[in-house]
This record gives sequence, C-alpha cells and structure tokens, in this order.
Amino acid sequence: MGVTAEGGTVFSSETCGLDIIGADYEREVQPGELVIASSDGIETYQLAEGTNKLDMFEMVYFARHDSQLYGQSVNEVRRAFGRQLAREHGPLRDNTDNTVVVPVPDTSIPAAEGYGAELGLPVEQLIIKNRYIGRAFMSVEDGERQDHPRLKHNLVRSAIKGKDLVVIDDSIVRLNTIPVITQLAKAAGARSVSVLISSPPIRFPDFYGIDTPSQDELAAANLTVEEIKNEIECDYLGFLSLRGMVEATGVPDDNFNLSCFTGEYPINIGRRKREIVEPVSMQYAD
Repeated sequence: MGVTAEGGTVFSSETCGLDIIGADYEREVQPGELVIASSDGIETYQLAEGTNKLDMFEMVYFARHDSQLYGQSVNEVRRAFGRQLAREHGPLRDNTDNTVVVPVPDTSIPAAEGYGAELGLPVEQLIIKNRYIGRAFMSVEDGERQDHPRLKHNLVRSAIKGKDLVVIDDSIVRLNTIPVITQLAKAAGARSVSVLISSPPIRFPDFYGIDTPSQDELAAANLTVEEIKNEIECDYLGFLSLRGMVEATGVPDDNFNLSCFTGEYPINIGRRKREIVEPVSMQYAD
C-alpha cells in the first residue's frame, strides 16, 4: 500500500508498482485485514487473526529484483542467497583464475553477483536471453517446453572457450533449461561446467499464487541430486540448503511458506494431499 504525491492511496502486489507511478511505499496489508480507500479516507478492519506465510518462491523467483518483501530488498536477499551458496559450494576449481561465474538471466543475476563477490570471482553475463519468449515452466505442451530453452537462450561463445564455468540458476523445476545451457556451453568449448542453484530442490507442488507443476513432473521429486547431475551432464551440481536460504533472508522461517521444498503446507490442502508422495531424496532440505 502506498501514497501518491497528491495524497491518494494506491495498492500494488509488489512495491515496484508503486515506484513506477511515483508513489511512496507506506506498509503491507496484513493477513486477514480489510482496507477500504474512499474519498473519506482510509478505513481498516482486522476481519480475522492472520499469520504471515509468504511463499518463499517469491524471494527465489517470482518477485522482481526492485521490489521489497517483509521490508527486505529482493535484490539484496538474492545476493545473500549467492553469498551463502559460495559458503556451501566453493571454490569448485583449484585454478580460480580460469573460473567465470555465469548467471542464467534474469532472476539469477543477483545470486551470481553475490557468489562471485564472496569468492572474488568474475561474473559475466554470457547467456543471452530472448526477451520475446515467456517462462518455460508455464508452457503447456511438452514439445513446446522442450524446444523452449533453445529458442530462449544463446551463449557468447567466444568468451566461453577454455573457461571453467560456474552457471548459477535460481531453481530447477522440470529440468528443461539447464541441460540445454550445459550442452551449449560445452559445444562452445567450455573446459568444465558446474551448476549451482540458489534454492533447495523443489520436490513438492506449490498450490499458492502461480501453480508449479504436479509432483510427478518435478525433477527433484523423482531423481536424486546425483541423478539430476547426470541428466544435466555437468561436472558439479549443488543446491542452496534450506537452512542457508532462510537465514539469508534475515526473516524467521515461520514467516514463510516453504511447502515446495518441505511438503509441509500452512493450511489443509484437502484432496490434493492424496497426490503427494515421498520424494526419492530430501538432500539439502535440512
């Protein structure tokens, strides 16, 4: 919720929407709160006792870098994910002079910057994104999803040859994008390709906001980390731990919905509970 220069009250799902129109951020609407804006002013009613349970995937992927969540800069939180990732996975090569950190644009850029800064490694945006193509995990047809990464990404081949790449992405959902990027990097002459993910493995469907796929489509629900590495054909694969991710936000874990990582839902999901099965592994979920 924000206030315009003229004194009007405006609402936005993200604080960056307030910035665009020059409104000042005032506060978040609380869970269970009704806010009525009229010519007579603002009225607020707490209709029910609410509990903050922000979906962590907003911090990981959905929210824009220039927004704030829980008073925290999303950009800075994602950089903190990268710094924590560096503490848990790095350096990955003895000869760091040959290492280049490469983000998968756009949401992974702050995490890659944080990772590179923590280890003193250069960060270069060598993956070029086709901005006219939407999100791969939301594509409906299987064939469309499989073709999507090749259409969406290209690499700066001349800067990759002979380098040890540390490719950083925010998450792995269906395992469509990262294998293609790894193949392209190796075809361009990369000496090695390591993949780091700035969130834990996604093993459970997320029923809030924009739905993630059913559990049988989630790579980490059906494959171990080692098996995912083999599917990607990368030299190293590492994820951010659940504890490390939460600590990096600077917000207590009970303020988040972590269900896509843990399978623990903040409310009863009813008949959908029958769809949930035990994943083959829970590595990084501690």
